[in-house]
Amino acid sequence: MTEGAATDLPEVTISESAGVRYLHLGTPWVQGAMRIDDPLAIELEYVRRMMVWTLTRDASGFAGAHAVQLGLGAGAITRFCSKRLKMRTTAVELNPRVVDVCRQWFRLPPPSPGFEILGMNAQRFVDDPRRRGTVDVLCVDLYDHEAASPVLDSAAFYRACFDVLAAGGAMTVNLFGHNASFETSIQRIAAAFGAAAVLTIQPTKEGNTIVLAMKQVTLPGRDELARRSENIETRWQLPARKWLRMMRPVAPAAAPTRPPPA
Repeated sequence: MTEGAATDLPEVTISESAGVRYLHLGTPWVQGAMRIDDPLAIELEYVRRMMVWTLTRDASGFAGAHAVQLGLGAGAITRFCSKRLKMRTTAVELNPRVVDVCRQWFRLPPPSPGFEILGMNAQRFVDDPRRRGTVDVLCVDLYDHEAASPVLDSAAFYRACFDVLAAGGAMTVNLFGHNASFETSIQRIAAAFGAAAVLTIQPTKEGNTIVLAMKQVTLPGRDELARRSENIETRWQLPARKWLRMMRPVAPAAAPTRPPPA
């Protein structure tokens, strides 16, 4: 979605079923969800998998680190990072209607020194030279109301995502579908981060594949990853042990050489 007048942006609607509130952008496609009696839990499976970045750092490295969500959705990642992981949290959302609905219906936290919502295009955010190296975790979920392909998906966009991350940082991206656009997206992410720094998580039954891309991160050995995953499940009720079984390297076709350090 490009920047433009508010009239160009889709309407935001909500629905409820079986104790879950859903966010829609003028279509039946679900753009986010929240369990009404447990708003800090992450309801959707693909959104839970977007938290796979938690395996890249020890639990002591969460509090105070800077997490950025590009595309607010129903605010699940933003709420979780801010309230449960105690991270400095920023959400970037172009559509002011989404922000308003999240504040009214999805328990979005009020602004504070450690929490902000920026009403702007995500490309502008990552292109800002003042933000280079300032983000520890970047969660990218940028689909429009038709949910056909990512709104921002260029090689330049993913390189800017690499640049905005601090050393030791990680990005997760939601990719939907299995068409040529999906393979192109994987290749562009691998070109920006280096294939050795990119893993995919096997698709959900709905077809969402989460990509994990890391900047100057060396994943620990099997025993330490197992310890981290058990801790994540115990403390934050995320299915991290299952993620370990789902992680795969990128395919050879998406394996360019690693870029020079930023």
